[in-house]
Amino acid sequence: MVELLLPAQNKKSIIAVKNYANAVYFGTEALNMRIHADNFSISNLPEIVDLCHSFNLKAYITSNVIIYENELEFLENQLNLAKDAGIDAVIVHDLAGIEIARDINLPFHISTQASVSNSKAAQFFERLGAERIILARELSLDQIKNIIGKLSKTQIETFVHGAMCTAISGRCYLSAEVHKDTQYSANRGKCLQPCRNKWTLTHSNGTELEYEDGFFLNSKDLCMIEHIPEMIKANISSLKIEGRMRDPHYIETVGQCYREAIDSYYDNTYNNATVRVWWEKLKSVYNRGFSTGFYFNRPSVNEISREKSGNLSNYRKIQVGKVITYYRNVKAAKINLNQGQLRIGDEIIIEGSKMGTYLKQKIKSIQIKTKAVTQTPKLKSGTSILISVEVDSPVKRNDFVYQYLQK
Repeated sequence: MVELLLPAQNKKSIIAVKNYANAVYFGTEALNMRIHADNFSISNLPEIVDLCHSFNLKAYITSNVIIYENELEFLENQLNLAKDAGIDAVIVHDLAGIEIARDINLPFHISTQASVSNSKAAQFFERLGAERIILARELSLDQIKNIIGKLSKTQIETFVHGAMCTAISGRCYLSAEVHKDTQYSANRGKCLQPCRNKWTLTHSNGTELEYEDGFFLNSKDLCMIEHIPEMIKANISSLKIEGRMRDPHYIETVGQCYREAIDSYYDNTYNNATVRVWWEKLKSVYNRGFSTGFYFNRPSVNEISREKSGNLSNYRKIQVGKVITYYRNVKAAKINLNQGQLRIGDEIIIEGSKMGTYLKQKIKSIQIKTKAVTQTPKLKSGTSILISVEVDSPVKRNDFVYQYLQK
């Protein structure tokens, strides 16, 4: 069965996807392509890997940036610690990472940053011992099939959902150039995404073009939920979701949709009706509009979100309260509700710090001063009320309570 690989930026993310992923990938505080994510500290690796394995998930660590001479010792130390922690593989780009992984007998995957776009390049990394290659995002499905057919044992991984860069496989210097500082290079994981900004086209003589302004570089997100059968039939080993900067609710929702899509392919229940349901769920979380990328044809202007940058979803995550106390004996939480209105059957999310609580559930009971009610009063601005709700697993004092609501 094809692997579903989901992103994680903290412990909450892993808890959120434990029922949907086959594997997760994440970074530490340095040398990964998402430095602005929460990321784990190297000292936390044993705990995090053990957590993944307790959920029967494989754990992949990312060390996929360009490596400079003064970072070699740090990289070697990081990979040794990752191996000692029981990590299943490291995702690397720089040849130094490959060499160190080989030296310590740590399975390694070739990052999409290496832009492997043909069978000769793939065979080269296969001879080096790569367990897996994450192909360049600029390939069609037919090209991917061709490459897979010319490999003997190395697995192929491709992206199926998430943010797309206008640059080749994310290799870009625009952020560093715009901000006049190399520390903001996308190749070092610190991209500030100037491509998502509004720009104005000008002629070479400096004359501004009338009406020619917009989000010219703002790529739509990749979404292949309608094409899972084609992806699986291509013999791709792992389907990857982008999103190490996204919150747990996002990756949980996306992971659930793709888990159901994959499982439905294997049990012959995949159909247009279920695709429409998944499509609506995916539209409810953060997205810039959807595209199939390069899989079937070269992207055109239709794959750029020209009119608006950022989230096109009509739903937003709203903090509605905070946990005051958890009553272990009755599995209930007292909540200080400070906005909105809750009803039995509503879905809430309870979250703590990045290494803490993540719980999403429907409300089964509500009590106000020991009296059972079916809904809370509508709160006016500046007011709050104490309520008790049954919770499915332990939560902590000061955990926040959220709802996802339509704008």
